[in-house]
Amino acid sequence: MAPYHIRKYQEGDRQRVLDLFSRGMTEHVPATYRHILKLPQTLVLLLGLPLTLFLASGSWLLAVVAGLMLLASLILPARHHWNEYVVSCLHADLADITKTYFSGRGSCFWVAESEGQVVGMVGALPIKEPTMRKKQLQLLHLSVSVERRGQGIARALVRTLLQFARDQSYHEVVLGTCMLQFSAIALYQSMGFQKTHQYFHSMAGRLIALPIFQFTHRLPSAQVSEAS
Repeated sequence: MAPYHIRKYQEGDRQRVLDLFSRGMTEHVPATYRHILKLPQTLVLLLGLPLTLFLASGSWLLAVVAGLMLLASLILPARHHWNEYVVSCLHADLADITKTYFSGRGSCFWVAESEGQVVGMVGALPIKEPTMRKKQLQLLHLSVSVERRGQGIARALVRTLLQFARDQSYHEVVLGTCMLQFSAIALYQSMGFQKTHQYFHSMAGRLIALPIFQFTHRLPSAQVSEAS
């Protein structure tokens, strides 16, 4: 197992970080496609359209071809959902990582490096909501390259972020993850994150019934201060 170390992001890491992020999101397309196929409205459509065509034309061939074409076309909303998310991030916080994550004390971006190559990443931004009484830090874009998973890199990146949050006197660390990201959910729960609620990131996500789960990690320092 090649060693790795975690360090702060540098501008020279930009292209590798963006590639890692984009590929990580694209990996969820097959699972999203399978999720769409299991939706009740999809099953009705897959059965109803071929049957309607058969009753109208009397041709089983036409009905089967239409069903297969519909089945193949359902990959499009799965791809669109993740492509839309990638594009929105590339035009938001990832447009200028240095400016977004290093312009103040309360934010940061780390990469895991092994043999001179970035193999993991995670970002941290403060949630700026003036009505909130708790100081919250948001965990963003946790990702590890496929070939380096299972080596504790993701866990080490999250630990680095949690330590940063404690050092910066945050009360909570929050994050959002898709309901289909089972390994990520298991990791967060094993590290003390608890699901607080769920929401839809976009209209596309709502249409395919794919919610985002929000998880919250209350920091020990915050719990002590509330008790005192």
